[in-house]
Amino acid sequence: MLSELSKLKGYHSRVKTICLALLLLFVPVALADGLPDLGEASQTVMTPLDEQRIGEEILREVAASGEVINDIEVIDYLQGLGYRLASNSPDNRQKFTFFVVRDNTINAFAMPGGVIGVHSGLILSVSNESELASVLAHEIGHVVQRHLARSIAMQQQDAWKSIAGLAFALLAARSNPQLAGGSMMAVQAGAIQKQLDYTREHEREADRVGLQILDKAGFDTRAMPAFFETLQKGTRLYDGGAPAFLRTHPVTSERIADTRNRVEQLPYRQVTDAPEFQFVRAKLRAQDGTPQQAVAWFRDSINEKKYSSEAAQHYGLAMALVRANNLQQARQEVQWLRTHAPRNAMIETLDAHIGFAIGNPREAEEQFRKALKDFPEHRGLIYGYAEAMLATGKTDAALKLLDEKQQIFPDDAHLYELQSQAYTLQGKNLLRHQAQGEAYYRSYNLGSAVEQMELALKSGDGDFYQLSIVEARLKVLRQQLGDPKKKKGFFD
Repeated sequence: MLSELSKLKGYHSRVKTICLALLLLFVPVALADGLPDLGEASQTVMTPLDEQRIGEEILREVAASGEVINDIEVIDYLQGLGYRLASNSPDNRQKFTFFVVRDNTINAFAMPGGVIGVHSGLILSVSNESELASVLAHEIGHVVQRHLARSIAMQQQDAWKSIAGLAFALLAARSNPQLAGGSMMAVQAGAIQKQLDYTREHEREADRVGLQILDKAGFDTRAMPAFFETLQKGTRLYDGGAPAFLRTHPVTSERIADTRNRVEQLPYRQVTDAPEFQFVRAKLRAQDGTPQQAVAWFRDSINEKKYSSEAAQHYGLAMALVRANNLQQARQEVQWLRTHAPRNAMIETLDAHIGFAIGNPREAEEQFRKALKDFPEHRGLIYGYAEAMLATGKTDAALKLLDEKQQIFPDDAHLYELQSQAYTLQGKNLLRHQAQGEAYYRSYNLGSAVEQMELALKSGDGDFYQLSIVEARLKVLRQQLGDPKKKKGFFD
């Protein structure tokens, strides 16, 4: 499973190191002589709390990797779809985080702590929203069935040997980084990979649980075997003989037949794609290749009527024209959408951003304000409205908006970053650093959060009440960090 991180070019080795080093801390000492009998075997190797800690460390690396898509509309769509599915899983208490990797290959993967990644290529390859939901449901099935922990528990001795090899690599890093890197490669290529690969039984179980989730969430269950069949038939089109998803989640004819037999027992359900599904796909497509290539692709698609959603094609063309800095033609496409498509928050966001780019920040500000009345929780509009107000010098109004929306989205790091920008414009240094610290905290960067809170205390402004709040928060953050002098996380 963690081998999927090889697609995240900037940090995959780092994340594997973190996961394995955390395992070194969590595996009982008694492992050398056989695990003690403490109940379910998987929990003696990796408890749910352990998985959560590993997941948070992975997310810190994900946030800093540069390989993920940070577009809030793409993130919110995938999170909304993922949580719709997860709320219908056997364990609806499990926390999940979904993100999109900018990679054209067809892949998705689950990691400890409910962290699920989806390649942009997968979103573009599916035929409908139910097919995308079926892949997410399958990955959620792996998480709620705790397949990673169970895999490690089944191979306890191999895990111990590999972790011992990791310990050698970590120690060697102090004196010889190249030797350490070679040791790590050997560890990753050996028994660890065997431990992290899913068994056939795990795949069948994830199929079964995923189908149940898909059905309860109201999607077309026939999408799961249909997508697997499409992948299996198209293997000759991919390097290495199969898409990455098939190499790590082998789909056999037996599995497809079993899944289809289960589906036949369920009532037929025809499901219409959400408009956001089509718009997100168009947005991702508009970011492919050069701006000129993207514009040509959408124009050809519209002219040849090769689409399942005409509105999404015009939306994608507008996005591609913005990339090409052809803002007037982009606005014409938005006008087409306003005339021919139902009102949608993503269209409103695009239109206002085009106005801002043209050089009309006050017009854009008014567009954002009006649209937010109808779509008050659309974060693309929230971000844009706050940025427009900051651009026009309305810092007090921006801070009021941000404070209101932080009550709805308390874990949104970008809202705190915008708040920090507003305080910077006002020359309020304590509040500026405090807000930036909260932004870092929500990006899983505890070390930088502590640094910002320390800077806030040294800023020389702020009243007694504000200083007391920062001091109390700094104390909590240092306790979470474990070592007040440590700045960059668990293993830096």
